[in-house]
Amino acid sequence: MSATLGLLRRDAPTLRGYISRMTTKLTSQRKTEKTSKIDLKGLRTRTKKIIQALKRAYPDAKCSLNHSNAFELLVATILSAQCTDERVNIVTENLFRKYRRPEDYLKVPDTELQNDIRTTGFFRNKTKSIQGTAKLLTEQYAGRVPETIDQLLELPGVARKTANVVLGNAFGIASGIVVDTHVTRLSRRLALTVEKDPVKIENDLVEIVPRRDWVIFSHLLIYHGRKICKARNPLCAECLIEKYCPSSYLKTGVMPGS
Repeated sequence: MSATLGLLRRDAPTLRGYISRMTTKLTSQRKTEKTSKIDLKGLRTRTKKIIQALKRAYPDAKCSLNHSNAFELLVATILSAQCTDERVNIVTENLFRKYRRPEDYLKVPDTELQNDIRTTGFFRNKTKSIQGTAKLLTEQYAGRVPETIDQLLELPGVARKTANVVLGNAFGIASGIVVDTHVTRLSRRLALTVEKDPVKIENDLVEIVPRRDWVIFSHLLIYHGRKICKARNPLCAECLIEKYCPSSYLKTGVMPGS
């Protein structure tokens, strides 16, 4: 017993130092957690104000890709990779008359389909994705587009962006937030995220955007990005959400993106 007491007395300064360091560390962690919660609450409030303002400005915001059913939207979204929606709509005007069901895409040689979609770019890879998707839909889903994100992600050429577009706009299912170039640019300028990877950006956005607005949110940013918050010359002086934007050149004196 006396030996134990002796060890405790000898090591007391070391123990007191360890306890002091741990207390300081825990206090710092609690402060950081408290600050993070406050910051997140403020960010959510600012995001809601941004959404409300954009809804008033763009009451007709919707998916820009023309389609009449889920399968057409799936094909159009695959074609939209590295291509403007306007160009895709021009191509699908004739494409959707020629091919109405998944099996129709499997009845033609890949070279014919390539020629049909050539002007959308990357037509060989897109042809492979469309025919691969058509084959899987025909064999596993009786020609119907599945309504879960896990099943959609199994289709060739379908990543989270495409899956979210289809689920949100064809089925009204808020599975996530579509992150394209406009959403990426505006989310970063508005300081809603600091990430560059689309999946990480989506993870940040779903934390601050109300779930009821997950589908419309991307459309609002896309509309605003095309009209006002352009990539090279954003019209900050005309922006209705400028007061919520830390990147505005009216505040910084520096053009966003320059």
